[in-house]
Amino acid sequence: MAGAPRKTLRTPRRAPRSDRPARSARRVERRWAMLFATPYLAHLVLLTAWPVLALAYLGFTDYDTVSSPRWTGLDNYSRLLGDEAFWTSLLNTGYFALIFVPLQTVVALALAVALNQKLRFMPLFRGAYFVPVVSSWVVMAYVADAVFNPRLGSANAVLDWFGIDPLTWLDSPVLVIPTLALIAVWKGAGYMMVLFLAALQAIPQERYEAARVDGAGAWGRFRHITVPGVSGTTFLVLVLSTITTLQAFEQVFVMTGGGPGDASELTVLYMYRQGFEYFQMGYAAAIAWVLFAVILVLTLIQLRLQKRWVHYA
Repeated sequence: MAGAPRKTLRTPRRAPRSDRPARSARRVERRWAMLFATPYLAHLVLLTAWPVLALAYLGFTDYDTVSSPRWTGLDNYSRLLGDEAFWTSLLNTGYFALIFVPLQTVVALALAVALNQKLRFMPLFRGAYFVPVVSSWVVMAYVADAVFNPRLGSANAVLDWFGIDPLTWLDSPVLVIPTLALIAVWKGAGYMMVLFLAALQAIPQERYEAARVDGAGAWGRFRHITVPGVSGTTFLVLVLSTITTLQAFEQVFVMTGGGPGDASELTVLYMYRQGFEYFQMGYAAAIAWVLFAVILVLTLIQLRLQKRWVHYA
């Protein structure tokens, strides 16, 4: 049509030539990043996410590892409510945690303060306290037997010096949980000690020097500088120790097998028996999810309470 404006086709603007090498380099970096992340992602999907989903499904089934899982709904969870052995194991686990968590925190902090000195051979002492952490529970069981053996153990030898009758440490329903907690602290305190050492070395020395000038003693400096300075690490140690305790299995399995009777039958050991000795995998999966819920609730409570006493510099 005459007089109509002529339409022109606009070609897309190309990126300047100077940007093309940068874009190409970013694409190469993304490809390499995905390549290096693939093993971890495969591990996450195949060995973490998939087992968790399978466990969630098995908790609602009757599965004996031989026949196919049979859907039973909430039967496993309703069975847990009336299972006295399960509640006994849960109480034993709580008693174990009540002794182990605060004791390990105090011992680890005391070791860190003692080993945070500038003395000769201090790295050697730090390494010595860390050796139990990298030792297996089988080795620790032999060492613990040399200490707590009712007839030949050094613990009863010390008691004999004070005229106290020998104790059956791991064979006593009353003493077995405290003894296991002491052994667990012996093995695990070195790892928490390293965390506290890192926190102590991050505290500015000027604070201690100013406190000395103001006349503060050793206890005052520890109370008003060291404790607030490591409060963030203390919170981390409490969370990690709680989770570790609720998942405790190896030391009980190796040393007592849950005995005497069911005095040291912890929840993870009870779950292991249900799944791998009685082949009730569905019931064991339900126990695992209940234990997960307990750990989650306790962790959330700790996260909520940490605002009241944790100080971050």
